[in-house]
Amino acid sequence: MTSRKKVEFKRYLSGGIKRLDESWRRPKGMHNKLREHVAAKGPRVQVGYGSPRELRGTHPCGLREALVHNVKELETLDPQSVAVRIASSVGRKKRLEIEAKAAELGFKILNPIS
Repeated sequence: MTSRKKVEFKRYLSGGIKRLDESWRRPKGMHNKLREHVAAKGPRVQVGYGSPRELRGTHPCGLREALVHNVKELETLDPQSVAVRIASSVGRKKRLEIEAKAAELGFKILNPIS
């Protein structure tokens, strides 16, 4: 299943007023056109914009993400349905071991050393 294009929800007037950040804030003003659902003012966060249940929580490559700390954790996962992200607390020596084992088992590594 493929996802539809994601809508960017930007804060109302964030493009025109320098001090406003772009991150979404619900419009609350009495005369605010976006709060009144004027279509030309842009999209507003609503239930219908959610992604399909099968795609929720997946990486853009289509696989679920799994955080791995050691080689033993790798062996419990399925390479066809899971992409591996190596934890940031793992050192270089153990990271190289994990990457070698992951390549052997056929995993996709999301944050390789190279």
